[in-house]
Amino acid sequence: MDDSEVYLTDVTGRDGFQMEKDWIETEDKLLILQGIINAGIKRIEATSFVSSKSIPQLKDAKEVVGNLKNEEITVAALVPNVKGAENALESGVDEINFVLSISETHNRKNVNHTVRESLEEVYSIQKLINSPQTVLNVSLGTTFGCPFEGKYNVSKVCSIMEQLINNGIDKVTLADTTGMANPKKIRHYITTLKEVFPHVQLSLHLHNTRGMGLVNLLAGYKAGVRHFDASLGGIGGCPFAPGATGNVCLEDIVHMFMEMEIPIEHSINLQKLINTSKKLERILGYQLAGQVMKAGTAGEVIKN
Repeated sequence: MDDSEVYLTDVTGRDGFQMEKDWIETEDKLLILQGIINAGIKRIEATSFVSSKSIPQLKDAKEVVGNLKNEEITVAALVPNVKGAENALESGVDEINFVLSISETHNRKNVNHTVRESLEEVYSIQKLINSPQTVLNVSLGTTFGCPFEGKYNVSKVCSIMEQLINNGIDKVTLADTTGMANPKKIRHYITTLKEVFPHVQLSLHLHNTRGMGLVNLLAGYKAGVRHFDASLGGIGGCPFAPGATGNVCLEDIVHMFMEMEIPIEHSINLQKLINTSKKLERILGYQLAGQVMKAGTAGEVIKN
């Protein structure tokens, strides 16, 4: 395995769509997700098994997963509690991504639990998973700061990670929920966490709220992270965090890595991603944040 190789997870179906107030038809969601798969992305966080009262946009979670699980890809779903995990397992997902926040305030607003209660939910979900093929990942929201509680030290993250690891969790995603990170902080956090927990697979889930998404991602790569989340067109955000805006843009990340000659796990057709992003823009009815879809790739030559 090439230790410079990166692994990308598309979160358009979950983090992207959850912020859309107008209902997106299930067939349109599947059209976009299929386009992403056809472009070569092999791991999709397709939806979230949450209460339809909480996020009505994702009430078709079971149908979305049912239409994707026969693809030769990894289908993941985010869950906030044991009930969500039960529904996700019943639908046949390959991976459960459980979310809890470093911030006590955000955790209460996001999943209506204390952090301690969420940790107990993780351990209950572990007991539900009886197939070695089903992966459990834990995403730590507001890892780099919280709009309600401000900035905090990496030691707070270490404390929660230690509890998870002592209970057998070995895959953790660090989420910059409202874009409070910067390259220096990313480097410090990743270096510290990799030293303290060398056997944990760390992923980064970054938001571009303050325009630092790509530079933070590159800082994470240089610090040793190889697993990254992204969404098509840079859509997404957290409905329960003020000012939260989109993820780092999938096609912009792919373009950056290609231009830097950094290998990606699977062969990805960037033009197909761009075309799918343009379809998504038409479906949503507003201009997306992606840059490459507007400007084209750096290798394109404009004919006079």
